[in-house]
Parts: sequence; structure tokens; C-alpha cells
Amino acid sequence: MSNILDQIVADKRVEVEQNKSLYPVKLLEQSVYFDGKPVSLTHYIRREDKVGILAEFKRQSPSKGVINGNAAVEKTTIGYMQAGASGLSVLTDTKYFGGKNEDLTTARNFNFCPILRKDFIVDEYQIIEAKSIGADVILLIAAVLTPEEIKRLGAFAKSFGMEIILEVHDEDELNRSINEHVDILGVNNRNLKTFVTDIALSKELSEKIPSDFLKMSESGISNPETVVDLMNYGYEGFLIGENFMKTTSPELAAKEFIKDIKGLMKN
Repeated sequence: MSNILDQIVADKRVEVEQNKSLYPVKLLEQSVYFDGKPVSLTHYIRREDKVGILAEFKRQSPSKGVINGNAAVEKTTIGYMQAGASGLSVLTDTKYFGGKNEDLTTARNFNFCPILRKDFIVDEYQIIEAKSIGADVILLIAAVLTPEEIKRLGAFAKSFGMEIILEVHDEDELNRSINEHVDILGVNNRNLKTFVTDIALSKELSEKIPSDFLKMSESGISNPETVVDLMNYGYEGFLIGENFMKTTSPELAAKEFIKDIKGLMKN
């Protein structure tokens, strides 16, 4: 494999095929969450009492190893929302990120807000799975999908009323991947192939993103000043995980962070 991303996707395809036989679609469709109406992340991000923070629950990552192995999903996600987050992002990949589907379901049971299933979506089955565990939003990553796959998977998610974040890392991915099913355009400041992070990427791509998409900046955001700066480039959403999760109390870190953003916005 040429890089870690290729390895993750290859493993994910094997995992999906295994899950299809273990948990058939008919079984997933019996979930209590399956017929629920998804909550709009776009709406929550644009609420006047929020500042657009999508707070992430993440135990580990391939680049950083274990970030926080002790945080409890219930306490952290409730705390995130009490802190003023616009929504939750929950990692469900086990092998590389230490997450599981049950983490998202736990978050769903304790929160009414929009929840993103953060995973590597490569198959329609995973969208049905996302709906069955209580997710409202899915992530489609341009670096691992063809434009045709993004369009097909996006249309499929839309058939369940879910919203779609399209994640891009450069102008080429943006231009070839954008389609009418996308709700939020996420710029990942971290290169998934090298793990190099650069906030300047969000600024560079800001003018290239059509105005009819909500813009979200992802990864590497570690201070409130960066959020306020990116707002000047048209960004309304900000995915933050590691900066909160690396502390002993992620929910308290989020509370201070959001409070500081609001303070800077008043000045």
C-alpha cells in the first residue's frame, strides 16, 4: 500500500463485506432510529446562539496514536452540547480510531442535536448502518471516492433525509467532486496521505467554493483566534476534535473555547 489512507480504505471494504453478512440490511432497518427524521446540521451551525463548532469524540488516530482512552461518550457529548457546540462528530472506525457504532448510539440516546457519523464511507450499506445507529449526517471523502461514487452515495443518503459533508483537500478534489447532493463543503487542513496540517489550505480554497454550500474547516484548529479568522473567509462550521480530546475534560475545553470565540466576536 502506498500510504495509510489506501490501507484504511482497503480494510474498510473488507469490514463492510463482513458486516453485510453479520448484520443484514433487513436487521438494520428494524432499528428504533431508522425511521426517525434526521436533524439538520446546517440549521444548527447557522443558529444565532451557536458559533458553528462541530465537536468530535475521538479516542485515537493513526497519526497521533491514543489521544484520550478514558473519556466517556455520555459525559463528553452531553458536555459538548451544554458548552454550546452546534453538533457532534463521532468516530465509528475501530481499527484506526478506536471508535465503534455503539459510541454514536450512546451519543444519540443523550442528545437531540445533529450527529455526524465520522467514518470512511465506501458503500451504500454504511449509510443504512449510519441511519440505524442514529446518525443525521455522513461524510464523503473525495480522496477515497470517485466523483460518480460521491454522487451515488450522496443521492442515497439524501433518500433518507440525511445531510452530506463532502471533504476535500485541494482544488482538484473540489472541482471534480462537487454535486447537488452536498450540503456542507468541508476543507480538511490535514493531508490524509501525509498527515501534514496547514490552516492556510482553508483560506486558499475559500474563494473556490460555490456560495450555495456551507463551508466547514476541519483539522488543526487549536485556538479561538483561528476560528474567528476563518469566519472572515466565509467559514461557518469548524470541526474540532483533537484539541478538545487531548485534555482531561474535553467538554470543559470546548466550553472555554466557545466562550473565547464569542468574546472575540464581540471585540
